[in-house]
Amino acid sequence: LGKCLLSPIVLAAYAYNRSLSELGPGGRSEDEPGVLCQLFAFLMAFFGLAPTLLLLAMALECWLSLGHPYFYRRHLTRRLGIALGPAAAGLCALFCALPLLGFGVPMQYCPGTWCFMRMAGGGPRELGFPVLYASLMGLLVLAIGACNVSSMRHLYGMARRQPRRGTPAAAAPRMEELDHLVLLGLMTVLFTVCSLPLIIRAYMGAFAADFNENADLSALRFLSVNSIVDPWVFIIFRTSVFRTFILRVCRRLN
Repeated sequence: LGKCLLSPIVLAAYAYNRSLSELGPGGRSEDEPGVLCQLFAFLMAFFGLAPTLLLLAMALECWLSLGHPYFYRRHLTRRLGIALGPAAAGLCALFCALPLLGFGVPMQYCPGTWCFMRMAGGGPRELGFPVLYASLMGLLVLAIGACNVSSMRHLYGMARRQPRRGTPAAAAPRMEELDHLVLLGLMTVLFTVCSLPLIIRAYMGAFAADFNENADLSALRFLSVNSIVDPWVFIIFRTSVFRTFILRVCRRLN
């Protein structure tokens, strides 16, 4: 959904050879970016935070189902799962709308096809939101990493308890656990690497007064790469070809 909403805006800016502030209606003052740029900044913030919150929900579910199955069975219902998505989206939308209400300032980044919150060169009103956003992202990254590491530990223990030799049917549970183990590990590393640059840049801009637009833009690109690569990693790592490859590697190692 984020790519479908944001990509047409960027493509229109390139097609007309104009910046986002020039494409959309102007702001209330000359220094304020246009309405389209403000909308783009809101969508960038929202689609950076909302999937992260949903990833945390998925990591918590995985951890509870593997490590605390009785609690999971008793308290986690389908109704709760259905309500979790809209609730997370609503909370993220309210939080990311704070710059539109004056707490934080949207900013257009070179070459004029990106807009996000100003992460350096301002006072507490301008830099308070980026620091709060980065702190929240950092806490989510730590929580997701902790849940996934614990889930990986449980999966490894389950795989160790499976018989090493026997019929293909007997080896199937062990193979499935190894699949989940590798997938969780790779997605955790990928998610952490893509999220950390934005968190670091927000803190450096606020506390070290490091105004570097190119570095900020690189951090935004890293954040965008995560949402592009993650689905492909999930698709590729669930194929039979990859399972066969992992099985051969495990046999060699054994």
